[in-house]
Amino acid sequence: MNKPIKIYYWINRIVWCILLVNFSVRMIAQDSEAQVVIRKSFVPDSILTHIFNMASIHSETVKEYNAELYLKGNLQIHHQNRIIKYIPSMFRFEKGISRYIHESISDLHYTAPNIYDRKIRAASTTFPGGESRFFDVIDFLKFNIYYPSLMGEKIISPLTEQARLHYRYVLDSIAFQGNELLYKIGVIPRYGSTQLIGGAFWISSSDWSVRSLDFRGRYDLIRFHLTMQMGEDQHTRFLPEFLTLDVRFKFLRNDLEMNYTGWMDYEKIKQRDEDYIPPIFLQNHDKYNLTKSYTLTCDTARLIYDRKSFEKLRPIPLDADEDSMYLAYDARRMKNREDTIEHTTRLKKGLVYMGQIGDALISSYNVDISNVGNVTFSPLINPLLISYSHQNGIAYRQDFKYNRLFLNGRLLHLAPQIGYNFTKKEFYAKLDGEYVYNPRKHGSITLNVGNGNRIYSSIVLDQLKNRPDSIFSFDGLELDYFKDIYLNIAHNLEIINGLTLWTGLSMHWRYAADVSEEVARRVRLKYNSFAPRVRITWTPGMYYYMNGDRKINVGSRYPTFVVDYERGIRALSYSGEYERCEFSAEQKIYVRNLHTIAYHIGGGFFTNQEDMYFVDYVDFANRNLPQGWNDDIGGTFQMLDSRWYNASRHYFRGNMTYETPFLFLYPVSRLLSFVQKERLYAGILFMPHLNPYVEIGYGVGTHLFDFGVFVGNEEGKFSSVGCKFTFELFNK
Repeated sequence: MNKPIKIYYWINRIVWCILLVNFSVRMIAQDSEAQVVIRKSFVPDSILTHIFNMASIHSETVKEYNAELYLKGNLQIHHQNRIIKYIPSMFRFEKGISRYIHESISDLHYTAPNIYDRKIRAASTTFPGGESRFFDVIDFLKFNIYYPSLMGEKIISPLTEQARLHYRYVLDSIAFQGNELLYKIGVIPRYGSTQLIGGAFWISSSDWSVRSLDFRGRYDLIRFHLTMQMGEDQHTRFLPEFLTLDVRFKFLRNDLEMNYTGWMDYEKIKQRDEDYIPPIFLQNHDKYNLTKSYTLTCDTARLIYDRKSFEKLRPIPLDADEDSMYLAYDARRMKNREDTIEHTTRLKKGLVYMGQIGDALISSYNVDISNVGNVTFSPLINPLLISYSHQNGIAYRQDFKYNRLFLNGRLLHLAPQIGYNFTKKEFYAKLDGEYVYNPRKHGSITLNVGNGNRIYSSIVLDQLKNRPDSIFSFDGLELDYFKDIYLNIAHNLEIINGLTLWTGLSMHWRYAADVSEEVARRVRLKYNSFAPRVRITWTPGMYYYMNGDRKINVGSRYPTFVVDYERGIRALSYSGEYERCEFSAEQKIYVRNLHTIAYHIGGGFFTNQEDMYFVDYVDFANRNLPQGWNDDIGGTFQMLDSRWYNASRHYFRGNMTYETPFLFLYPVSRLLSFVQKERLYAGILFMPHLNPYVEIGYGVGTHLFDFGVFVGNEEGKFSSVGCKFTFELFNK
């Protein structure tokens, strides 16, 4: 036997020995109920077809359930610095304490297809105060693995036919358990996206249902590891009974980890094969009433916080380490109470108060004061409230909110807002107030007061009219700007479900920004307006639920139609006559998993044009302060010169936004691990001298910021290009 043949012979022997040893080890490691048959190969299409087809059926099997949920979370602070205090919606921590425990017992109610309501009945914690949305697990409870999207429509489920575009599937092993085969299928994202998860799930060959799952993912600043064990009997087979959740938060060298354990005890489960009538058909024979799918908000007066009372409800006893955290917490509280009694002085109270004022500058607060109301305000020193756009430049906004809930659901809501546009050097302030006196019919009295954008009068329209489109330019026009203070007083009432009537008065006090003699020769320096106003809003098929006496609208599958009309009359000094009418339709459509289309179409016109007036539209207006990326549904015109908003007696516009997790960044998977959404924008505007104005744009959304690039086109000619940037960290 020559030398090459000998080498090949021994290599072949070694390979077979390795395979034999590997197989023997796996056989020895098997338990008494399972036998490993195959390991790590591609999943056959026949198996995937069964899984996908049955997942669409299993997603609708459970129609409704009530369950008791016990959650136990252990927080470990691996590293923290002073920045942790500046993060909105974060727990408050004790100095020198790095471990905390939090427990809760809740009633969980689910109604198909995707309505979850959680009511906390009892809680026990060692946290000294505050709440953190980063460690709120409610989205993880919205984890129907058979549904196309998971976690409140943040994640694409791997068990849908469309998911094959985003995942790779590996048959890790096959095991015998009882009378069925269990396929362990590994799931690998094709690219690193925050909308995808990786891990494995175990599928039963008897009905192709998930028996357990183990997944990892990342969203915003959170990395999570979730495991679930499904029930074994006929009713709980498609529902989780036990779960573990590890959540890791890392931000600017702060490293926090929360380990949750949860148990579900189901009390009532209604499945598709039973004589099941959806709750939306049971309440007053109104198919849009979802009251039975929602329970009332937790009554905090009855919420159990007492440690001894909670111990009687706890389904699983604590281990020694967890019990020691409670004992240490009680000892610290006792010591702090003694120190406070001994050392509290008026000076110290003053220092504590000043410290609270300092916290208000850098923290988001939600203060619930008995017999007074609820006050919410964002940090005063917060760079995340700053935005930049090509037309409006840099702007800053600060919001406050006050809510007072009275008996029978009556509500007082006040929302002051202040802001400053650094580019235009203008200060803005407004107050939106509402008193809901009839919560069942959305009956309310509203008040809106503030200062609006600077505006020029309709005299300019005659100058614009005489200029041909070919040489049109705002340069050289004498635009005499007026400052504006407005006041709207109105009464709202929902006539029938989805149809709201707004009637009231709209008043403006306008005065010239430049009071020089030259300006006074051209125009009057003061103009007022007094206009009765009617606004009708109609959303067909509006779903809602009743929270006590309060009617809360949920949404509709149909567009929202709006007609807004006002007529100026001579009721104030320096006031004139005019008529304004606007109409619009807007809607947000969910195309498929995490893909949406939002559109807004509308138009408006001014009539009765004999008197001087101000072309000041309501639905077609320039906003100089940060409004949030999606506040105006379907997008706005980012590149349109602000002077165009008041330059025509009529307009017609259309805007559309398409949002998807995956569009152009497929080849750049590293960017997808950072980008959460990609957006396409398109808008068209018809008005004199702009027939038409077209704007297109592309943007991305991340957990840190949103960014978009836009291109404007006037009458088929390229006119401008620019961008919009808003901070979104902690705002979502």
